[in-house]
Amino acid sequence: MVRSLIEVYYDGKCGLCSREIGYYKRLTPRSSIVWNDIATHPELLQGTGMSQSEALLYLRVRDAEGAIQTGLDAFLVIWRQFRGWQLLARLAALPGIYRGVSFAYKRFADHRFKRHAHCQASLQASVSPARFRA
Repeated sequence: MVRSLIEVYYDGKCGLCSREIGYYKRLTPRSSIVWNDIATHPELLQGTGMSQSEALLYLRVRDAEGAIQTGLDAFLVIWRQFRGWQLLARLAALPGIYRGVSFAYKRFADHRFKRHAHCQASLQASVSPARFRA
């Protein structure tokens, strides 16, 4: 079954993330996009198989086929939705460019995650003993 929309899971407490998502929201997408602020509403992750800390670490998108895309792959899904951004998606997907941009994004995301208190709090919550009680 092919879905007609994508779902974006983003960190709404991160200023940079919120500004970027705000920019995308102002564009006119080719398909429907659901924007899920999982920092403020972690319940939106139910049924995804992701913990809040996993989703806060890297941008995540559920694509039109229902698969979860992470990091640069998530950005590629988003960029393909907007006129003018499709060329960037094609360029970023080229093997040599993809590896470099993906590496840079992961380094940035790891650094950002370590600096934000709400990200660290979500990490602590995801490994707490209460999570493993029956």
